[in-house]
This record gives sequence, structure tokens and C-alpha cells, in this order.
Amino acid sequence: MSFAADTAVTRLAPHEGTVRFAGEVHDGWDIGGNANGGYLLAIAARAMRDASGRPDPVSVTAHYLRPGKPGPVSVEVQPVKEGKTFASVRANLLGADGRPLLSLLGTFGTLSSTLDASEHHELVDAAPPEMPSFEECKPRQHAAELAPAFMDKVDLRLHPDDSVFSSGQKSGEARMRGWFAWPEGADGEREEVDTIGLLQATDAFPPTIFNVELPVGWVPTVELTTHVRARPAPGPLRCEFTTRFVTGGFLEEDGEVWDATGRLVAQSRQLALVPRG
Repeated sequence: MSFAADTAVTRLAPHEGTVRFAGEVHDGWDIGGNANGGYLLAIAARAMRDASGRPDPVSVTAHYLRPGKPGPVSVEVQPVKEGKTFASVRANLLGADGRPLLSLLGTFGTLSSTLDASEHHELVDAAPPEMPSFEECKPRQHAAELAPAFMDKVDLRLHPDDSVFSSGQKSGEARMRGWFAWPEGADGEREEVDTIGLLQATDAFPPTIFNVELPVGWVPTVELTTHVRARPAPGPLRCEFTTRFVTGGFLEEDGEVWDATGRLVAQSRQLALVPRG
């Protein structure tokens, strides 16, 4: 099935001003038995987008309350504000037992494509990370002890310098660079990454701290904020995630996502817990 199908939601009857949706956490989107955080975020964001009446997430903040497991879920969305340009909504992603997995706040609007001529002033004091081409980078294979079923759902191709952790080495830099795309289907075609897919891309790579002298293990997300800047052009996305501070049992990951035209299409910051070791 496609990412769009695996994150689909169905609108239910509203209840006391809350727009309700039904969805499902599908098998295979987990890491160590817990559903990937970006995948849960995408399910909730589809419901929020539908309720907002706007086509694109602009800024979404998610607080992670409990791990998600395969099975039915529901999303309850409440409007916060609707303006001429943006609509803001709150949401809770609930597990099968009715307990919240994520609590979210998001702003939705209509973003331009990177293929369109920009009508806005721009100042970009950065560039996509330099690395070998998508074809030259080897696909990250399913490795049960490191990440597993989830790796079959995405096509991640890490920079060779940042993939050394998988062979027990350390690059010495808390950084992960690589390409992100959906896997090829049976027909050899790939699903294109849309603005909901960008939310997944910001939480699909191995943790940055796997490349420094810290324990390798589950890195639970506390909070993840993603800013979407534009609809990406077709083609693989070039991504970079870095960490500067590991203090008090927490770490941050700052992410940049660039499309095939070399344009910044998303940024993220994630607060997570340092693995115990």
C-alpha cells in the first residue's frame, strides 16, 4: 500500500463541535514495536488538514504522550481560528482504548510549488548538504537490530560518512544526511512526496547521536515541530539533521529538507530523550 493509503482517515459525524476521524496504524511502520513518530504525525495531520479546509500544513507541533501500536485510531479535531489565509486547529490522536497518543496544534494554508516563480522576498543563508547522488548512495536495508520494519516503508539513502554507525563505527559528529523518497512500486514508479509526506520525512532518519559516543537505542520523541515552506518538486529529498546540545537527558535534532530543485521545503526541531545505556 502507499503512504497516502496507510495514513488515510475517514470523517465521522461531528460531536459537540469536534470533528472526528477514524484511521488505522498499519503494520510495518514501527521501530522496535512502536509506530514511528512521523507516521503518527502524518495520520493526525491528514485529519487536521481535512477539518481545516486548507490543502497544506504550514506549521504543526506534536507532543508525544504514549507509544502507538498497530490497530484502529481516531483523531478529534477542534477549530481554533479561521482567517483569510490560514486556519488553525487543535487535535488529539487517540489509540483504540481512547487514550491520547499525540496532542497537536497546527496551522494550515495554501503553499506554492517550488516550480512556481516566487512572488516573495527571499534570503537563504544556507544550501542543501553536499553528498553523493541518490543513485550513488546505497539504500538503507532492513536491519532488525537497528530499525527495522519501518525501513521497508521508506527509501532512505544515507551519506556514506554518516552511515558508519551501522557497522559499529562512529563518525564523531551528531549529524545525519541523506536522501528520502518513497520506495519503488511493482510498476517501478514512486509515489511523490507531498506536504503531508514532508512531515514524515522530518522523522524518518536514524538519530544523530548514533554517530557519537552515546548509547544506541530507542530515542523517544517528546515534541516535534515541523514548518513546511513549499510543496516539493518531484524527486528525492535531500535532508540533514544535526544536534548541538545533549544535556539533562534530552537532545534536540534540527532538520532541513531540500527538494530536487535545491529549494528548502521544510524545517523541523525535535526534542527527544537520550537512550539509557
